[in-house]
Amino acid sequence: MKIKTGIGFDAHRFVEGRKLILGGIEIPYDMGLLGHSDADVLIHAIIDSLVGPALGRDIGNLFPDNDMKYKDIDSRILLKESVSLIRKAGFEISNVDATIIAEKPKMKPFIPEMRSMLADVMDIEIDDITIKATTTEKMGFTGRGEGIAAIAVSTIIKSFRQP
Repeated sequence: MKIKTGIGFDAHRFVEGRKLILGGIEIPYDMGLLGHSDADVLIHAIIDSLVGPALGRDIGNLFPDNDMKYKDIDSRILLKESVSLIRKAGFEISNVDATIIAEKPKMKPFIPEMRSMLADVMDIEIDDITIKATTTEKMGFTGRGEGIAAIAVSTIIKSFRQP
């Protein structure tokens, strides 16, 4: 058995005129995040934490932001494809632990729905995904309310079973 751990990070700035999508759900807010896809920083961080150790690649290699096929795409589709790729490589997800870094909006009310959505998309138990939220106490771009960041750590396992 081989156990690998990966880390992922993503950040996007706020803009008017877009929906705020985090963890695959829409969060009521007067701004959304700017990005080529739906700019779901949480899912993007999770993808990097999974495909890094399994495939030696990152989200930008798999889903380039200069490919119009991915313009405004739902990041849940990207996550589902990423999970499929790591499973084809022989890995299973043990757990995902993620943190959203945002001054506003408050994330706590939305975390249970995010966990449920992500567990469903990744086809893992809800207890195998943890999502936390924090602020930076008004410091930096997230603290000034200019955007949102997320970080994720995942553990994946590859079995070496004999036929």
